[in-house]
Amino acid sequence: MTFSDLLERVGNMGPFQYLNIVLLALPILGMANHNLLQIFTATTPAHHCRPPPNASEGPWMPLLGPNGKPEKCLRLAHMPNTSTPNATEVVTEPCLDGWVYNTTRDTIVTEWDLVCSSAKLKEMAQSVFMSGILVGGLLLGKLSDRFGRKPILTFSYLLLAAAGSSTAFSPNLPAYLVFRFLCGFSISGITLSTVILNVEWVPTRMRAISSTGIGYFYTTGQFLLSGLAYAIPQWRWLQLIVSAPFFVFFLLSWWIPESIRWLVLSGKFSKALQTLQRVAALNGKKEEGEKLSIEELKLSLQKDITLAKATYGAKDLFQIPLLRRITLCLSVAWFSTGFAYYSLAMGVEEFGVDIYILQIIFGGVDIPAKFITILSVSYLGRHITQASTLLLAGGTILALILTPEDMAILRTALAVFGKGCLSSSFSCLFLYTSELYPTVIRCKPAKETKLELEAEKEAQKILLKSCTQGIGPS
Repeated sequence: MTFSDLLERVGNMGPFQYLNIVLLALPILGMANHNLLQIFTATTPAHHCRPPPNASEGPWMPLLGPNGKPEKCLRLAHMPNTSTPNATEVVTEPCLDGWVYNTTRDTIVTEWDLVCSSAKLKEMAQSVFMSGILVGGLLLGKLSDRFGRKPILTFSYLLLAAAGSSTAFSPNLPAYLVFRFLCGFSISGITLSTVILNVEWVPTRMRAISSTGIGYFYTTGQFLLSGLAYAIPQWRWLQLIVSAPFFVFFLLSWWIPESIRWLVLSGKFSKALQTLQRVAALNGKKEEGEKLSIEELKLSLQKDITLAKATYGAKDLFQIPLLRRITLCLSVAWFSTGFAYYSLAMGVEEFGVDIYILQIIFGGVDIPAKFITILSVSYLGRHITQASTLLLAGGTILALILTPEDMAILRTALAVFGKGCLSSSFSCLFLYTSELYPTVIRCKPAKETKLELEAEKEAQKILLKSCTQGIGPS
């Protein structure tokens, strides 16, 4: 008996699975808000230098640039005196008294003057957030192997709620950066645990549908973010409103069950059996659940237990030829997808279109993109789908680079299509990666005993066979 057979006995697609998917998917609504929040909280409005304090003593006008609009970073040092021979000579100076912003909306840019020489600090804030995601992925992945998927998921919900809410009360930019880093850190824990706990509890034939269904919650979150940002002009209130729901998700996460494979590999057989019996009861198969025993559970997961005896580390990703090729290919795919996706998503101000409307369009393109991904993954396979979406996205972005800036409609259309292709790539990558990598890849040294060396050799054979077939224990 395999784990799939065991899941079939307790119900592989019943009320429990649907409820579990909903509980995992609801927080994804808020993840879209945090990932793309700086589109609205860090918008740079039209601005020009604030007049000097003595401007009220006589006529003063802003310095006009070649386009006839006020200069953003320079002002007149003094008004030209038309009675002097050098009346045409203009002396300029930086904006020593701050800026005047042509907007009624409050952003971190207007509050902390992140313009002109400080404009790079705005981009740095988003980079710090993404750095948190990177560090969180490295640390929380290892911690989830040690403490379990569910504790990390619950901790991440609480951390995102606390750090996100604290961001709204940041007294200055350095405090804002620290809290945004923690937000990114927690988002990694949510993403990693959600993918694993979703994939494990549904049959293989339903993985593409359930993963894409959760992806639609992210799409819906993009619509929600546009509406919230339009209705709430103060960035602090917007930050607080998108963060507070994670306190509720933290409470709801206590119902989500732990990974059965992790429980078994950690030697918690009684807890694993209780979890399966609870699932059986919710799926209307209580009698089948009561028939299960610890011995039967061990037998069904014997392959996973055997693999766990031979402990793997990160070095095995590069020492085993097939895993090395998979790791390098997936790394390139993840980097190119993430880099291009966020370059387009965070650059909505560059297309000359209302950012609220464009964000809705960017979210709307995900609906057909993810639906096509479901069909493609199910009928054409993961490999063809992944390669096609990356090729289409790459070609579209190259065309976007070559399109003149005055062709705003064409540039926007290319950006929307490219973003849809990258969204499809993300959906496929989450599913594809979770299937290619078994759960036995861990960051611990292998023991050099004869018995475990033999087990390791056998485990490598099973591992290579699993990777060749494009599937793994989880």
